[in-house]
Amino acid sequence: MDIDFNNLSLKELKDLQSQVAKAIASYEDRQKKKALAELEEKAREMGFSLSELTGGAGKRKRASAPPKYANPADPSQTWTGRGRRPKWMEEALKAGKSPDDMLI
Repeated sequence: MDIDFNNLSLKELKDLQSQVAKAIASYEDRQKKKALAELEEKAREMGFSLSELTGGAGKRKRASAPPKYANPADPSQTWTGRGRRPKWMEEALKAGKSPDDMLI
């Protein structure tokens, strides 16, 4: 397939770029599924499930934590204590409040 890139407009080049990115992602997904199927088959031949051998690795997701802090000015704004502090928490700390003041 020969494409003369010099005769394509910017829009056509960007569309082509998008199509290539999608094709690459699709190819990688197909290869991963194929590899997983082969590994599952090999594990089954040996009398195991793949999840038994891997301990279910890659399938676990971290459970969402319940809110731990609430904004005193607007109790509907909460934070679990995980990740980046929300702006309201930063402002309250700068105003002299302690995290214990905002516990739920």
